[in-house]
Amino acid sequence: MPKMKTNRAAAKRFTLTGTGRVRCPSGGASHFMNGKSSRRLRRLRKNGMVDKAMEKRVQRLFPYGRP
Repeated sequence: MPKMKTNRAAAKRFTLTGTGRVRCPSGGASHFMNGKSSRRLRRLRKNGMVDKAMEKRVQRLFPYGRP
């Protein structure tokens, strides 16, 4: 049986924590910064967690856990 492949698109967008939860960066932080307040930009720097409802779907893209 060959090795299973990690979904590379998902590996670039998500990381798995040590406990198996899925972490993702906030959207909207790559361009058009002038119109956004400094408070908003500061909050966009932080990573968020994927919603519980979507977590199982994303974890399925990582057959061996951490990418």
